[in-house]
Amino acid sequence: MDIFSAGQASEREQLRHRSLNRIEIPMTDKPPVVLTIAGFDPSSGAGVTADVKTIAAHGCYGVACITAMTVQSTRGVRRVEAVDPALVAETLEELATDMPFAAVHIGMLGTAKVVKAVADFLAKRSGKAKLPNVVLDPILKSSSGADLLDAAGVRLLIEKLIPLADVITPNVDEATALTALKVADLEGMRAAAAKLHEMGSAAVVITGGHLEKAIDLLSFQSKRGIEQEVFKAERQKSNSTHGTGCAFATAIACHLAMDRGLAEATLLAKTYVAAAISAGHPLGRGTGPVHHLYRMHEQRRAAGSGTES
Repeated sequence: MDIFSAGQASEREQLRHRSLNRIEIPMTDKPPVVLTIAGFDPSSGAGVTADVKTIAAHGCYGVACITAMTVQSTRGVRRVEAVDPALVAETLEELATDMPFAAVHIGMLGTAKVVKAVADFLAKRSGKAKLPNVVLDPILKSSSGADLLDAAGVRLLIEKLIPLADVITPNVDEATALTALKVADLEGMRAAAAKLHEMGSAAVVITGGHLEKAIDLLSFQSKRGIEQEVFKAERQKSNSTHGTGCAFATAIACHLAMDRGLAEATLLAKTYVAAAISAGHPLGRGTGPVHHLYRMHEQRRAAGSGTES
């Protein structure tokens, strides 16, 4: 089903307007806590620091477990040093015993040993104690081509992590690597999504930001079987695109943490990333970061507008 069909256009436009202007944040004493498990990008375009900015932009409280240190800038990844998996496991256990998570985002993992540590952490909390809204962004390579997960880690991610996640968010290249199917258009996305469901995924969002048209496919299992929705947008001409995948997956986790449905969460995350790209600053000598906190600028401008009394 095309999410922008005529019968739904008005509702979807309202959602888009809400995302681009003011996200409706639940007025509670305690914000939803979102855990991000990912690598550290010292340029803050991606990784845990970018995730925490995205989480803050959505009115949630971010906590983080670092899986790898990297030497990188806007020009690309130069070196990756994985964190001791025992330290990852201990960090996750410490956080989990201290506060309840409303959602979990999983990004770069680096090695098979770290994948196992994260999978074991999630598996311990199965059944009634299952952690809610686990969003897996299967990061395999950087945009500059550096490997961010070893071959053994990819196999273990497929075997252990995909079945434990509530939704996975591969881009077309990652979907190709995970399924061994060519994913270059919408039909390829549909075939890859079907394969990922067979591999144990309950819900999949395949992002097509690398395609000529920015098409994303949501595919999920329901009581009626497999349902799909297509999200379309014009591709933006911008050099501020570093970290789009991290921001998208983390934004979905935030909206799920606020009890929004998966389709709405996907649409709002897509429009958030589009606005963050549009508001991006030309920082660095390579591919600049998206502007994760662009709404703060809008709020300051709104607060300062008007005539003097």
